[in-house]
Amino acid sequence: MNPSSVVRRLIQSVAVATSGVFLSTMALAGASGPLLPSQSNDAHLGVASCASAVCHGSVQAFPDSTVRRNEYAWWQTNDPHAQAYQVLYNDASKAIARKLGLSAAHEADMCLDCHADNVPVDQRGEKFQLSDGISCEACHGGAERWLSAHTAPDASHAGNLELGLYPTEAPVQRARLCLSCHLGGEDKLITHRIMGAGHPRISFELDTFTELQRHYDYDPDYSERKGVPDGVRDWAVGQATAARNMLGILLDPQHGRDGLFPELVVFDCHACHHAMSKRQWGRRDGTGLGPGVVRFNDAYLLMLRHIMSVVNPGIGQRLAEQTLALHRATTVGRQATHQAGENLLASVDAAGSALQAYRFAGDALDAILGSLIEGGIAGEYRDYAGAEQASMAVQGLIAAFERSGALSPEQIARLTAEMDESMFPAMDDEENYRPSVFVGALRKIQAAAP
Repeated sequence: MNPSSVVRRLIQSVAVATSGVFLSTMALAGASGPLLPSQSNDAHLGVASCASAVCHGSVQAFPDSTVRRNEYAWWQTNDPHAQAYQVLYNDASKAIARKLGLSAAHEADMCLDCHADNVPVDQRGEKFQLSDGISCEACHGGAERWLSAHTAPDASHAGNLELGLYPTEAPVQRARLCLSCHLGGEDKLITHRIMGAGHPRISFELDTFTELQRHYDYDPDYSERKGVPDGVRDWAVGQATAARNMLGILLDPQHGRDGLFPELVVFDCHACHHAMSKRQWGRRDGTGLGPGVVRFNDAYLLMLRHIMSVVNPGIGQRLAEQTLALHRATTVGRQATHQAGENLLASVDAAGSALQAYRFAGDALDAILGSLIEGGIAGEYRDYAGAEQASMAVQGLIAAFERSGALSPEQIARLTAEMDESMFPAMDDEENYRPSVFVGALRKIQAAAP
């Protein structure tokens, strides 16, 4: 199944963006782990160290190799991360820098931390170039200790990890890594002020973003070395991790305030940013809020609630109740919000722990898809951010049905047609998003589903 053009545009707009949140204290099962590549002391040797034609720089994939060996060429031509540094020279970036009082976007750590592999100067090898953008070692870790060792005849994946290779195959660790820029970290936070200067809106979904930029094959060798991949599990883990990160920003005393106001980057953009003439407010039971109230962006929590309604209904119910309580607490005061957020964090952590051991089979996929659609019909996706996550979730679940063979090719074709003709066009223009149109698309997918 080919990813939609809408989702591809989303990737293009946010793959080179920064953002922020509180990751170091994350309590999701397995979330504490190796240092992120930007935090390790290992030297980064540069893309050129990986680009030999017999390593990862081949023009063609090697048919009998455990890796394609054309990863460098693929990254250069297909991955938006390769152009992340160059983006800092365009007119939009120059305007953002000027509004923020920066000398230049391509010189400011605020920008470089997520538009390049911005490690300290004393950790940059001879072939390292900042202009390579978000390069190999920005994700796989500084290669100082593992570059030579990982090609040895007796090399193992476990051995490479011990030498500093970052475990991108592990969904929690991959989520931590991606979110360190796509939602951020305690040392780099995209604030509402940065977005006010013109930075694109931030969004993320682990499974979709992974698939659109995957430069490796899920073959038996991959499964033997790194475990059997599961896109639905990755989606679920990504939602839990992102939900906790959003809550972390809200509750963190250092990053959760901006003068008189809370840090608005964790609130729903479209609750405020719309034409005054639209008068488009409508009731959404999941928030319990009336018109004119700034709403916490609960899109990840929405998805997690639907997932847990199947994986662990008790946790799913708590998530629904505590999310509602958090929304209401934001209208009361800081102390009430903090208490409600802490309660919700505990349930998000419980969800993360449950997801680590859960195996998503056909019945579970069907139930989650049904819950997502029913939630939309009930009015949960009045906010664009929620609908955006739901659209990527529906696409991922249908792709999982296709991979598993649970549905016939004809059924997959009907569902794909409804996504392409109804659901994705409803998401095409966030400035003119109409919830009723998206609900209509969900009804068509519901009718096409078995």
